[in-house]
This record gives sequence, C-alpha cells and structure tokens, in this order.
Amino acid sequence: MVGAGMRRTLWLVAEPIGLTVLVIVGARTAPPGREVLDVTGFLLLTFPALATAARRQVPVPVLALTAAALVAYQIRGYPGVTPALPVLLALYATVTAEHRRAAGVAIGLILVGGFAGEVVASGDAGPPADSFQRWFLLIGWMVAISVAAELSRQRRCYLEQVEQRAVDAERTREEAARRRADEERLRIARELHDSLTHCISIINIQAGVAVHLARKRGEAVPDAMVAVQEASREAMRELRATLEVLRAESPAGEARLDRLDDLVDGARRAGLPVTLTVGGQPRPLPSAVDRAAYRIVQESLTNIARHAGPATASVELRYDVGALAVRVDDDGAGVTTADLAPGIGLLGMRERVAALGGSLETGPRDGSGFRVDATLPLDGPA
Repeated sequence: MVGAGMRRTLWLVAEPIGLTVLVIVGARTAPPGREVLDVTGFLLLTFPALATAARRQVPVPVLALTAAALVAYQIRGYPGVTPALPVLLALYATVTAEHRRAAGVAIGLILVGGFAGEVVASGDAGPPADSFQRWFLLIGWMVAISVAAELSRQRRCYLEQVEQRAVDAERTREEAARRRADEERLRIARELHDSLTHCISIINIQAGVAVHLARKRGEAVPDAMVAVQEASREAMRELRATLEVLRAESPAGEARLDRLDDLVDGARRAGLPVTLTVGGQPRPLPSAVDRAAYRIVQESLTNIARHAGPATASVELRYDVGALAVRVDDDGAGVTTADLAPGIGLLGMRERVAALGGSLETGPRDGSGFRVDATLPLDGPA
C-alpha cells in the first residue's frame, strides 16, 4: 500500500512530466507558425514545463524562466501558445506566495517585451495582423489566473484565522472555567473554615477540659471522652490539610514565574531560540501578578512561534520597587501598524493587566519584529 509521502512524491514527479507532454502535443497540433518547430523550440517548451516542479519552493525564479521562454517562443514564431501554460502555473504559485509585485512586473514585461520583440523580429514585413490580439489574450489569461490565486490565498488565510479564533475561544473558555473552579474552591474552603473548624475546635477543647479535670481529681477518665478528644484532634488535622489544599495558591501545573525556565526550554525545543534576562532583585510576588506575568510571556512566545516566521525571541523581567516589568521582543517578520488586528490572546493580556491596574503596550518594533511591554504594579487592585 502506497503511503501519503510516496503518493506526494509520485505526483511531484508526474506533474511536470505531464505538463511537458501537454505543451509539446499542443505545439505539434497547433496551426503552423512562421517557423517550424525545431530543437530550439522543443527546448523552449520542455525546460519551462519541467521547471514548474520547483514553483512552490522558488516561485519568482520559475516565473522569470517561464516568462522568458514564452516571449522567446512567440518572438521566433513557433506554432501555438502552449508555453503559456507553465507561465500560468508559475503566476499562480507566485501570487499565492504573496509576491504580487513580481507577478505584475512579469505580466507587464511579457506584454511589452513580447509584442515589441515580435515587431522587431518581423522586420519590414511587420507583425501578423492578429499579433497584438494574441498577446492581449495571453495577458488576459494571466491576469485572470493571478486574480484567482489572490482569491484562493485570501480564502485560505480567512479559514486559518477562523480556525485559530476557534482554538483561542476554546482556550479562553477553558481558562474561564478554571477561574470559576478556583473561585468555587475558595468559597468551599471559606465555608468549611467558618463552620466545621469552629465546631470541631469547640468539641476538642471541651473534651480536653473534661479529661484534664478528671485526671486532676484522680478520677478514671472515660474511654469515650478520650476517644472524642483524639477523634476531634485528628479531624482538625485532616480538615487543616484539606483547607491547605483548597486554598493552595499554586496547584501542580499552575502558571507561576518559578516555572518560567520550563516554559522557555519548551519554546527552545520547539525550534524558537529564546533568551531570558532577569533584572533587579527577584522576590516573592502577589499570586495574581505572578500568574499574569507568566501568562503574558506564554502568550507572547506562542504568538511569535505562530506568526513571526523564522525569528529569535528575548524575554526580560525587571523587578522594580513597586512593579514588575515584562518585555518580550522578537526579530521576526512582524506586521505593520495598519495590519495589526488584536486577537483573543492580546485581548486576554490587556484584561489581565487592566485587572491589576497596570499598563500594556504592544506593536511592531522599529525595523522588524514585535514587542510586548507590560508593567504590573505589585499593590494594584485584585
């Protein structure tokens, strides 16, 4: 059974070969031109068709090669317009790869260079009557395939954005559910403390007093009273342990800066070079500030890995007198201010920072890359 990788390899090999056969057959069956199809004509048909195998990796060079071959083929007067097929494929790949300017330049050069070259090659006889019409028709097909490629690219980007928004929305719902669970856990801890702890403490104290008075008077201490004292003491110990678990600020796996090294190491293992710098005097932080700082770094590294392309990242924590400063920079492709559309991740950052009374600045850096700069006051509102 042929695997997916083998099928893809076979398709990548068969596609340019099939295109080569198609353009040669099209040229042989086309009405005769000024020149008979010779070795040069076959080369101008074959090389561009085979070169389309690399159009996804290097679309602009492949477009340049196919366009030059088309112009040379038409100027020499060989039959048919089949060399336009490799150009159409190269144009589609070029526009899909967001090289729209290169595609426009290629179309303009094909029209001007092809028609002018045919006029010069025709000499005193002049170009055929349908020469301009033929070139204009070719350009029309090229413009049409370029528009189709741009629409396809925009649709693919839209679908990716929709999928990412769904993922972000799911993550936001999970975080909201965790917050509600934490609030309920703390409420249960308060209720247990206010009710059971008080009652059990009174039982333990009264049992202890009774045992103490009985021993002081030299009387036999009832076994039941001793059992009550021991059971109440054990119940208080178990209840205290339960309350500690319920009120724990940092359950296993929760976001805290003491796990930041693990987060940075995970990003490095995923292929994103990250440097971590800590300035000032590290000290214990309020739990809300601790969690917010960790989440800001986590979301920033996720966005860099997702959107920045090949890039390196730097994370800086600075412990000031009354605040913690968090800065995450990258040197990737970044976005322009006009293209910047805050997603759920950036909105979540702003909500966390605003809840602490801090400030957040995000945007493209000078030159390239993106910056997230947050200041979290240590005594802000909870």
